[in-house]
Amino acid sequence: SRIGHLRFTFPVDTSPYILLEATRAACPNCSWPTCPIGSISAYPLGTCASALPEICGRKPERQDRILGPSPAPSFAVQNGSISEDAESGEGSLLSAYVRFANGTTVVDVRVGVSFISEENARASLEREVPDGTSLVEAARRTREAWVEKLGRVKVEGTKDDQRAVFYTDSVHEGGSYTGYSIWDTYRAEWAWQILLAPERIPGMVRSMLQDYQQSGWLPMWKNIVETNIMVGQRLESTRTYGPISSRWPRMPTRSLLRLSSRASSGFDVDLAYEAVYKDATAPPVDDWTISYYDREEGVGYEVHAGLSSVYEEKGWPLCFLLIAIFTRDHADDDYAVSALAEHLGHTENATFFRNRALTAPFAIFNSDTGFMEARDANDSWAGQDQGWTEGDMRAYTFDVIQDIPGLIECRGENASFVAFLDEHFDGGHNDHTNELSHHIPHLYALAGAASKSQERSREVAEANYNSSVNGLSGNEDCGQMSAWYIFSALAFYPVDPVSAEYVVGTPFYDKVTIDLPASNRPLIITSKGAPSMPYIKSLTLNGESVEVPIIRHEQIVSGGEIVFEMSAEPQAWASATLVGGESASAEADAFTN
Repeated sequence: SRIGHLRFTFPVDTSPYILLEATRAACPNCSWPTCPIGSISAYPLGTCASALPEICGRKPERQDRILGPSPAPSFAVQNGSISEDAESGEGSLLSAYVRFANGTTVVDVRVGVSFISEENARASLEREVPDGTSLVEAARRTREAWVEKLGRVKVEGTKDDQRAVFYTDSVHEGGSYTGYSIWDTYRAEWAWQILLAPERIPGMVRSMLQDYQQSGWLPMWKNIVETNIMVGQRLESTRTYGPISSRWPRMPTRSLLRLSSRASSGFDVDLAYEAVYKDATAPPVDDWTISYYDREEGVGYEVHAGLSSVYEEKGWPLCFLLIAIFTRDHADDDYAVSALAEHLGHTENATFFRNRALTAPFAIFNSDTGFMEARDANDSWAGQDQGWTEGDMRAYTFDVIQDIPGLIECRGENASFVAFLDEHFDGGHNDHTNELSHHIPHLYALAGAASKSQERSREVAEANYNSSVNGLSGNEDCGQMSAWYIFSALAFYPVDPVSAEYVVGTPFYDKVTIDLPASNRPLIITSKGAPSMPYIKSLTLNGESVEVPIIRHEQIVSGGEIVFEMSAEPQAWASATLVGGESASAEADAFTN
């Protein structure tokens, strides 16, 4: 929705007014606040297309149109000083207000917003709340829309607080396809949207491709304009699922590949590949001179920083402050591009990007310390605290999601890797308030220690989520914090969003029924006793036993029944490393090979 429908109730015996702020200082408390120039117009009754009086405010970033009640109120424009009865104005601190007759107690107002034009704002109003629509009717339609979305998932057998957390996390307000916060949301939020609301995804991807056509680049962290917030080009990682290769039986490419494999993708797949290929191969303008501070002013688009340095030769980019994180993020992006390239038949490019993706992260792995570390052009180590943002060497060492088997091998195979994870959690190093750590509890299962994953995910959920007004321990970041809880509560999490595979965790509820829009039958997850029994004794999918902690995307979206047998004590299921050591079962090797 691009409109709002409001009702203001005023006390009796007042002279009520409503104000529209067209422009304002971007940073009011700064020494030199930025104030965009805007304009504002008031249209009394009978002077515009609507049967109601209107105010329209404009500035470079958006157009706002407000429709008020009849009879027509009086108008005033404020730009430093108030101009009574004025009907237009222009300036940098601009607003207008309507004053209603004394004794007016109830005022209905409709607001239309467009980032393009006043005409588009009016079109949204006419489409969604045309003249004569009551607030009661608008509220009824809104509630029906929320009920339809929330009704796609039914949770049974849990505490009211946990149920409230799940539904609060499931659906958020807002449908503006901008500010994707991709560094955060590619991890799980996109996967959840694709499962629960796949009908919304094509429009989002088309918006991204329009950005590419108009600006020459896919968005990094667009907030009306590109902000260069965070690092890497995570758009390739918001993938869509489809068959790729024998190495990855069902491999997607972050949101683009997840949809590109479907005949009804709803967007130009070749254009999508053109866009991600450019992002992965074209260095930013002035790549050698940009400092790459977060939100650095006066620079161009920063995607794939450092490509013009020693990246091809050494495996890591020299991008000053953020050498280490750019190395890791570039590799993950390359991995996504390789999957899309392979899916579209660009075999040579797929091989190139895949090799770079699986080589670069380990070029900064210091075998002497066991951690990822930044490196200089002369191959020396820059220091364990250098080259990171929003995390440290501990968290980023685990963040090689495209090659967890390779990471486990570097750390000395399964048992050693499990001990490394224990040190991370028991030492207080796991910070769930930021998305970088979200996949880490689920890595135990990939090293043959699934019961440890089951313990840790419950601990993290208990410590970081509740149904109070402060129910999230960290920034929601456009839904990623909530997406972690949703997937973890359902017992499967997309550790690697490209792989079209979910790592099995532990269910939080007795029963969950999901009406998947892409399936003709619901997905029913049954786990009797799960609220008080965190450990999995056995798992079946549509009646067939599952012995490894992996469920594929197509198995989820096909619907059917997943049944967990739960236990209050740790079990041997998918935990060969803990039960009998690494050589006790070939099953353990299957997780990491």
